[in-house]
Formats: sequence, structure tokens, C-alpha cells
Amino acid sequence: MVVVAILAAGKGTRMKSNLPKVLHSLGGKSLVERVIKSVEPFSPSRKLVIVGYKSEEVKTALDHVSELEFVEQTSQLGTGHAIQQLLPHLQAYNGDLLILNGDVPLLRTETLNNLLRIHKDNQNSCTILTASLANPQGYGRVFCDSDNVVQEMVEDKDCTPEQRENNRVNAGIYCFRWSDLAKILPHLKNDNAQKEYYLTDAVTQVGKVMAVDVEDDQEILGINDRLQLANANDILQNRIKEKWLLAGVTMNDPASITIDETVELEPDVIIEPQTHLRGKTMIKSGCHIGPGSLIENSQLAENVTVQYSVITDSFVETGTRIGPYAHLRGHVEVGSGCRIGNFVELKNSQLGDRTNVAHLSYLGDTTAGTQVNVGAGTITANYDGVKKHRTRIGDRTKTGSNSVLVAPITIGNDVYIAAGSTVTEDVENNALVIARSRQVIKPGWKRKTEN
Repeated sequence: MVVVAILAAGKGTRMKSNLPKVLHSLGGKSLVERVIKSVEPFSPSRKLVIVGYKSEEVKTALDHVSELEFVEQTSQLGTGHAIQQLLPHLQAYNGDLLILNGDVPLLRTETLNNLLRIHKDNQNSCTILTASLANPQGYGRVFCDSDNVVQEMVEDKDCTPEQRENNRVNAGIYCFRWSDLAKILPHLKNDNAQKEYYLTDAVTQVGKVMAVDVEDDQEILGINDRLQLANANDILQNRIKEKWLLAGVTMNDPASITIDETVELEPDVIIEPQTHLRGKTMIKSGCHIGPGSLIENSQLAENVTVQYSVITDSFVETGTRIGPYAHLRGHVEVGSGCRIGNFVELKNSQLGDRTNVAHLSYLGDTTAGTQVNVGAGTITANYDGVKKHRTRIGDRTKTGSNSVLVAPITIGNDVYIAAGSTVTEDVENNALVIARSRQVIKPGWKRKTEN
């Protein structure tokens, strides 16, 4: 049995932001969400998040995560003080406590599982995650015997020249036998320059402590400023792209592509340079995406092509071509075999199969049937200054260039709308609509000039 405690009370001054540090985004999730996600596979009996700075904002941001408990740390007086806040909440608990930091978002579940396994197999009072760094400057050093039992922990500033030669550092991730830790917590001292209570002081007092080295030291990267956040993003992007490349996705110039961890891809997807995939996006086999495209919270069926375009909150069916320079937003649904072309914007609209909107058009709040052809410059005028209204266009209808359909309006099946028409009334099936002023020509006309 294991309870997880996540330290998420700090302000993060070096982020230079009004947003709590743990809520900054990395790959489509907040830092603290990533930490929570890393423990979900081994189903801890409880998940406690210790909050302090802008605690209500943190709670609201995590409201969608199930089975979280929040513990208040009203004054931030160190890691030991944070864990002291758990004493009233774990009075009858006799299992293990895994302590994580809400600003260390790259830890893998496999690493934590290994830490827990070694902790239990060796019946340790405490097991700490450590790393061997090429440049350990600034980190507290951990000194162990040949069995990885911790003998001493020394802060960097207190190390002798010989001790600084030791590259094993404390990653700040701990698994404690709670009953042993609970006896020590009330007696922690704050006789240090910062006047804070340190959890490392408890480590040296609880009993047998072992160190477990992480295989990839990038996992323990903490986020304290925007530079470290950018570095973490590079690491995460490399992980994500490596996963999809090995799964059969082609990326031309992966360094210029970004993909959120929440995105799903199928084999034989091709992603061109300067393409960015965000949120809950699903792209199926045979799609060719980019260059220069952004797709967010959208689903693309098989064999869709997207070039230099933006698609958000939308669904595109099989074999449809999007772009270049198209914009789909606000719950657009496009059928199969469609063409959405140059400088076309669709908003909250549904298009049937084999419907074409090839260039220079805006369809807002529109439902169009199958095999509709929307001529260049066609606009559905959906807003009357107060409310949005819907346009309905039947199957096989064709609009001429520079047509305006003033909503609310229903256009039937097999209707032809003449170029330059402004249509304000419903049109029945099988009709030709001409709604424009008659052309007037005055031969020999010249502008009068002033004397």
C-alpha cells in the first residue's frame, strides 16, 4: 500500500509569472498534472496534493482529475514543513509514502515502480532517488556503501573538496515507511540560514536508507524558470517524436515539428516541417499533414491532406483536402472527398461528402449537403448584430462567385445561384436564383469636369 504526496505549494518566483509554477504547461499538460499522471498506473491508495500559493487556482485547474485530496500549507517553510501538514491526514496509516515534487514533470512511471520495488524488497525506512551527474555543482551529495545504503548526505555548499568529487546527487524523490517518518516529523529543526524545515534532516534519522540511481538523469530535471521549462519541453518532444517515429510515422525535419503527448497518430501518417499538433487530436493512417499547419483538438480520418492551414475543434472525413491557407474552427465537420481550398474559413459548419469550397469563402453556422460547389468569394452572412443564424444548403447546389447568403435561409437541392447574387429568401429545389441589380451601360459617358 502506498500513498502519494505531491509538493505543489510554491510560488515559483523565478518563473516571473502570476501563474503558480506547477500550473505552467508542458506538452499540453500542466507540470503537476504530469506528475500525477506518472503515478496513476500503480494505483496509489490516496493522492495528496500539498498546496499553498494561489491554492484555489491550483485546485480549480485540477478539478477534472479524479480522487485527489488537497492539503493546505499556508506558510511555505520548507519541504519538511510541507510533509508535516500530512500528520493529521495519515494518523492511522501504516504503509509507505511516496513524495514527489510538482515541478519535476519528466519522471517515468517505470522509474517510480523501480524505486518502490527496491524500497519494499529491502524493507527500508526510506529509499531515495539519486542520479550520477557529470556536473553535480549545486546539488546535495549522497554517500553510500557498496550496497547503496546511504551513509551521509551533504549539501553542496558544505562539501569538502574531496566530497565534491562525488557525482551522486539527491533527486528529491523519496519513499518513506510512514510510521518511521511520522515519529521524526514533529521534531525537525529549522536552525539553518533559511529558517526552514528540511525533509533531508528526516532522511538521516528514520533508519535504513537506500539510494536508487535513475537511469536517465533528464528525468529529475526540476522546473524553476522559463529556460528550464524550455529545456524540459525539448526533452519531452524528443521522447514523443521518437515514440511515433518508431511506430511508423514519417516526420520530415522532426526538429521543426511539435506534438503534444495527448495526440494520437496511426502508422503511415506523414508530417511535414513547421507542423504543430495539439490537444486531443487523432490523425489516422495515410494523412499528409503540413508543411506549416496547426491542428488542435481535431480528428482526421484516413488519407486527409492538410497544407499551410489551421484546424481546431473539428472533424474531417476520409480523403478530404484542406488548404493551403484554410481555417476550420468551432466544431466544423467536413465529409469525405471534399476540397476546402485557398483562404477559406469554416466556422461551426457541417459539409456533406464531395462538397467543394475551393477558394476565398466564409461559411459560418452553415449546413451544406453532398456535392455542393461553393463558388469563389461566397459568404454566409450569419450575424445580424445580435444573434447568429443558420444557413442550410441542399445537395448538388452551386453558388456563383461573390454570392452572399443572408441567414437565416434555406436553399434547396439542385439550386443554381448566379454570380454576385445577394440571396435573402428561401429557395425551393431545382431553381435558378438571380439576385443582383441589372447592369446598366451608358455609352459615351464622361465625367463632368469643373471649370
